[in-house]
Amino acid sequence: MTKELYILTHYGTKANHELAEEINKLFGTNHNGESLRSKYRRLRGTDMAKKIPPKVEDTVKEDFTAYREKNDSATLKKKNRVLMDEVERLRNEVEGFERIKPVNTFTIKPKSDNSKGEATVVVLASDFHIEERVDPETVNDLNTHNLDIARKRATEFFQVALRLTEILQKDVRIDTMILALLGDFITGDIHEEMLETAEIEPTLAIIEAQKLLTSGIQFLLDNSKLNLVIPCHSGNHARTTKESRHATEAGHSLEYIMYHMMSDHFRNEKRVKFIIPRSYHSFITVYDEVIRFHHGHNIRYGGGIGGLTIPVNKAIAQWNKSRKDVTLDCFGHWHTRFDGGNFIANGSNIGFNAFAVSIKASYDRPSQTLFLIDKKRGKTCVWPILYSV
Repeated sequence: MTKELYILTHYGTKANHELAEEINKLFGTNHNGESLRSKYRRLRGTDMAKKIPPKVEDTVKEDFTAYREKNDSATLKKKNRVLMDEVERLRNEVEGFERIKPVNTFTIKPKSDNSKGEATVVVLASDFHIEERVDPETVNDLNTHNLDIARKRATEFFQVALRLTEILQKDVRIDTMILALLGDFITGDIHEEMLETAEIEPTLAIIEAQKLLTSGIQFLLDNSKLNLVIPCHSGNHARTTKESRHATEAGHSLEYIMYHMMSDHFRNEKRVKFIIPRSYHSFITVYDEVIRFHHGHNIRYGGGIGGLTIPVNKAIAQWNKSRKDVTLDCFGHWHTRFDGGNFIANGSNIGFNAFAVSIKASYDRPSQTLFLIDKKRGKTCVWPILYSV
């Protein structure tokens, strides 16, 4: 083997200076590591080098490089395909946006003050049950009530009713409030168990209720220019008999006495008009609407599917046979605040109690109701009166 062939076949098998010493011994040359590197570089381009089979290590390295380049090319093709699909999707979106026509708008100007309409606000008050104590443990901690809470809620009732009315007056002229007193302001003693839950006797309770209602009416007079129309109805709790009466119900009602005493108290107040019927219903015409007021205890409901809606509409259908022009019924008694469209059931100030449990009523927080009768639109907003206590 010639020196040149030896260099070509053994170069890279060991360090250059070691290979140089080996070649010097074999061929009597005088190479060092640097001169051996230069000699190899010159020989690598000759025909002799081309005839030498490639090293296994170099073949493996070349194969790996080719394999990696091939895989990189396939990966690039996949990525390119994904990118082209995304470009196509974005191009379609752009073309879609270009086809969308500009939105045409117009200017809405605020109504001027002289465009105010006219309306009457209606406030429903019922089922205060001021002297009844509700122990939280008897209603799963859903409510508590006593005489002190009753006073606070009654006070807040008039405050909130006026505040809501003032809010409405910013957009519509309201000269009149119908304050419907719909009964059961006391619990009374019509059942023996009520003697155990009452904090004061019925006559003392009705005196207290009169003070609260009279003070509330005076508050409305002192803090507004509203005219007050006050339809008054006795509930079933303030009666002096154990059983309900029909023809003589008013004659056995402590609330009926209370209403007349309140009416006498405000007899010189021109802005106050009391309506105290002896019949179960009273009627007030407000613009084109005829409202029928009553306490609600003549509606027969024993629980069931549909709640109050079905029995109320049955009762209304019968009552409308004698008064076809009625458009709205307002009542309390059921301790459930609900707007049924053609009727409004008022909530209760006392809130959830044993009575509500007994009639299978849904839980309803203490509340009363305020709504608006617009001169042109009829009944519009219906708002709850809620309490902080």
